[in-house]
Amino acid sequence: MIDEILEDARQRMGKSVEALKAELGKLRTGRAHPSLLDHIQVEYYGTQVPLRQAANIAVEDARTLTITPWEKSMVPVIEKAIMESDLGLNPATAGTVIRVPLPPLTEERRRDLIRIVRQEAEGARVAIRNIRRDAIHDFKELLKEKEISEDEERRAEERIQKLTDEYVAKVDEVLEKKERDLMEI
Repeated sequence: MIDEILEDARQRMGKSVEALKAELGKLRTGRAHPSLLDHIQVEYYGTQVPLRQAANIAVEDARTLTITPWEKSMVPVIEKAIMESDLGLNPATAGTVIRVPLPPLTEERRRDLIRIVRQEAEGARVAIRNIRRDAIHDFKELLKEKEISEDEERRAEERIQKLTDEYVAKVDEVLEKKERDLMEI
C-alpha cells in the first residue's frame, strides 16, 4: 500500500517537472527553435489544430524560423496566428514560405524572462510539495485505519521527503539551465 502511494507520488512529481519543461520551452531565448511555436493553434478546415499539423517548421539560421504550410491557403491564417500569439514575433511572407525573425533580447527583457522562469519553477515546487502533503495524508489515513504501524508511517514519510527533495532538485536543475540560456548573448 505504501509503495503504491509512493509510486503514484513519483509519477505525479515527474509530470510536474515535465510540465515545467514544457512551459519553459515556450519562453524564447535568443536562439530560434521550432518548439517556440508549439503552443500556437491555427484554424484548419474549421478545427483548431497545432501549427505543427498544418505546416513544416524549420530553423533557417540561429535567429530565423521558416514555416512552410502544407497548403497555400494556410499562409495568411498561420501568419495571423503568429502575430496574435503572446510571443511578440512579426512573420514575413515570401510566396508560400513564412519567415519568422527573432529579435535579439534586450537586457531588460532577459531580466523579465528570468523573473517569469523563477515564478514557473516556484509553481512546480509548490505542486511537488502538494503531492508530498497528499501522500503524507494518505499515510496518516492508513495509520488511523490500523493498516500500517507508526514505524511504517514514519519510514514512509521519510521516503516521501527524499522523493520530494529529489524532484525539487530536478526543478532547480531545469531552472538553472533555462536561466543560463536566457543570459547567454
